[in-house]
Amino acid sequence: MMTEGTLLDLMGIVLTEASAERIVATMPVKGNVQPYGLLHGGASCVLAETLGSIGSALHAAAFDKVAVGVDINATHHRAVREGVVTGVAKPIYLGRTTTSYEIVITDERDKRVCTARITCQLIQAPPGS
Repeated sequence: MMTEGTLLDLMGIVLTEASAERIVATMPVKGNVQPYGLLHGGASCVLAETLGSIGSALHAAAFDKVAVGVDINATHHRAVREGVVTGVAKPIYLGRTTTSYEIVITDERDKRVCTARITCQLIQAPPGS
């Protein structure tokens, strides 16, 4: 998967595992913080949406479809100031027209930082995609 010049590249997200059943990536805290020096909640959402979207796209390919996000929500459990966070996405539902994934983001001590859920709609690929 090409990530050069994408948001993944800018945020330092590194994909380490990808299948429709499990997607894993890491992201540095440095460079992804809000003014108080804490991991930005939006950065956690970007990591979560990335993982859920990749899983949904892998599932959608079996139906010659593409996945588009229609809903994301996140609960931020604890602050992180340094190091690397890891996101793990697992499917809640894999259908023919929608998918839903739960994404758990943890810190280097394996403490839960954020729990997110994303739902994607599976649509016919637009021409030229």
